[in-house]
Amino acid sequence: MDVVRTMPELRKAVAAARAAGRRTGFVPTMGCLHEGHLALIRRAKERCEWVAVSIFVNPTQFGPGEDFGRYPRTLEEDLAGCRAAGASLVFAPDPEDFYPAGASTWVEETAVSQGLCGEFRPGHFRGVATVVAMLLNATQPDVAVFGRKDLQQLAVIRRMVRDLHMPVEIVAHETVREPDGLAMSSRNRYLSAEDRIRARAVPEALAAARAAVASGETAAGPVREAALERLSREPAFRTQYCVVADTASLRPVERVTSGRTIIAVAGHLGATRLIDNCDL
Repeated sequence: MDVVRTMPELRKAVAAARAAGRRTGFVPTMGCLHEGHLALIRRAKERCEWVAVSIFVNPTQFGPGEDFGRYPRTLEEDLAGCRAAGASLVFAPDPEDFYPAGASTWVEETAVSQGLCGEFRPGHFRGVATVVAMLLNATQPDVAVFGRKDLQQLAVIRRMVRDLHMPVEIVAHETVREPDGLAMSSRNRYLSAEDRIRARAVPEALAAARAAVASGETAAGPVREAALERLSREPAFRTQYCVVADTASLRPVERVTSGRTIIAVAGHLGATRLIDNCDL
């Protein structure tokens, strides 16, 4: 497995893989890799002969007061995980080298980025779209794999790829969960032992919503209330949003339609922000 730090090195490696006739895959990450990330790499490896992984804590997707400075950076552990998962190359640039001096160009999606996390993290999805566009331009993959946990991010990237005619297949991988149902996240390591137990309220709230639908409920209001009732029994969890929405547009809906509706939840335990979602 190769490790490169600069865009010219990355482009050279991509060109060599393509010249060898290899189908190429790409998995972008911010590092602090867990089993969820490794599952994305393995999924890309199933589809492609050559897989690049980026490890880059992107400063442009963090807002004022967010955790950019303390976001965990575990490069040596991450490289070992990438190697074990079958990555062919890791791109781990420095922010000063990645963004040209005086950079003033942004990629901004203006529909599915609204609402949900977009309401609470202004500028976040502009930073996400811009960095992913830069990485896709550099790696030119046949396939790029993203996790389903970050559903709104996935929707933004899919819309960007469609609208800008980027020649890449976006593959979504189902959320990888801990044994108790909590979605795996690099930020879970921020949780205290007590908050880690309390965090089970989030997947249990989603399960309550699904149970309401399974019992025959189709009105979005009662389904949402079922999730909120479970969250309310964990007073330490400060709910930011709990939304029943259309799967494609992410706009709130009044009724649940099988295969076309999701529920998404976000909130805080202490200083740690948790997000999760599931199909209804």
